[in-house]
Amino acid sequence: MEQGDDRVDPRPARVDRPVVQRRGETPLQRADRNWNELLSELRVTQTGVAILFSLLLTIPFSARFDDVDAFQRGTYLVALLLAAGSSVVHVAPVAYHRLLFAQRQKPAVVRAANRFALAGLALLCLALIAVLLLVADVLLPRSYAVGIAGVFGVGTATLWTLPAWLKRRRSRL
Repeated sequence: MEQGDDRVDPRPARVDRPVVQRRGETPLQRADRNWNELLSELRVTQTGVAILFSLLLTIPFSARFDDVDAFQRGTYLVALLLAAGSSVVHVAPVAYHRLLFAQRQKPAVVRAANRFALAGLALLCLALIAVLLLVADVLLPRSYAVGIAGVFGVGTATLWTLPAWLKRRRSRL
């Protein structure tokens, strides 16, 4: 772990590897701070996912939905399922925390919640791609819609992952 890194070190402390406290925090204080930061991030993404999901729920009830073809219906269903999955995974850290409440498992809860958040973001990215594909397919020829959704997906995945990957890679050198 690099200096200034806020992650909880999952490795057990060893005699030859003392626990370094960079902010003057105990491991439990660090876990509490990381938990609060993660909850703040989840509040932002949960709101966006909830809005996307609620808008998707209204589409079949619009008058134009009868005009969509089988590909567009399939794309809609995929987008709806991905948004629902993202919503469930974004709420999972809260359920996990509740189930392990007062069990002195905060560092493990923070690690699991981080994994849930990453999975929720991946599902959100896929849901956004599917929604963009659906809308673009209604407006443009299918080949353009697929291209636009593909470029959007690659761009979003790159923007969300490349800076962190490069930072981690530089810190290991």
